[in-house]
Amino acid sequence: MSLHIDIGLFKFDFTDSHAVLGVPINAEFKEIRQRYLKIARLLHPDSTAAKGEVERQIANDLFSKVVNPAYEKFTTDRSRAEYLVLLKDISKRVRQEQNPVLQSESAQELAKTNNIEHIYRTALHRLSLNQYDDLDRVTQVIAQISELNLVYLMRQADKAFTSGSQPFPSNIQKAPEDSKQTPSPVPEAPAQETLVEQYLRRAQKLMEKNNFAHARVELQDALKLEPNNTIAHSLMGIVYLKQNQLTMAKVHINKALQLNPNEPMALRSKQVLAEAVPKIEGQTHPAKTTGDSEDKPKGGGLFGGLFGGKKNK
Repeated sequence: MSLHIDIGLFKFDFTDSHAVLGVPINAEFKEIRQRYLKIARLLHPDSTAAKGEVERQIANDLFSKVVNPAYEKFTTDRSRAEYLVLLKDISKRVRQEQNPVLQSESAQELAKTNNIEHIYRTALHRLSLNQYDDLDRVTQVIAQISELNLVYLMRQADKAFTSGSQPFPSNIQKAPEDSKQTPSPVPEAPAQETLVEQYLRRAQKLMEKNNFAHARVELQDALKLEPNNTIAHSLMGIVYLKQNQLTMAKVHINKALQLNPNEPMALRSKQVLAEAVPKIEGQTHPAKTTGDSEDKPKGGGLFGGLFGGKKNK
């Protein structure tokens, strides 16, 4: 499923992920995440109120092929930086436009007002409030929001990219001219993947990139839905081990083993935890072989095998 939109930022062959999620250009990640979770409850097969097979399929396609890829642009430093590089490049082209033809009344109002931030936020809130309630109008609403974003960038681009909430990364190189509008595709989530499975998948990807703070947020959301999910508790134990929070690591590792005494990740984590505690407490540790010298909560060695298949450094 693809969006066929030829107004707003989309007319520059750019997928406006902010418009897809209905969040402001300068939104913080927390705001983006809260918005994503709200949309997920409306569209995901496990929770959608859509009636009939056709409506449910449309909701599922929107979620897996439009909303998820848009959200994943913001979930890692690299993907967010690449997206912002493209967005800033687009903003330069936007500001060169003279008297653009605006289709929506809200964009026209924003183009004339002196109270830019207030009118932008108010109009965006009004459009996003019921953005995914009527599946037949989703594309139209996304287009209107993107047109708002276009006008906002025309008038406030410098402020948008210098706000403390979402600073433009200065150390990322621009994409080549022939590839600016074609960022690397984000793998789509399987159509039948449950919401909890999506949280776990994203958490594992974040953990592989050593982004443990965001991984913990994903796992917390998974455990809210399934408090007795063994994998979620095992992964959470690993996250806390990596962050050297041994008490919390022990809680989740023990919970995982209580639910499944043979859970491999939890068993391996318990071994690492047992070896880490004496070090933290300053106790004498039994002599170890050279191959065990990296057995630390934040290093390779034993811990490196927790993700399976990754070589120790």
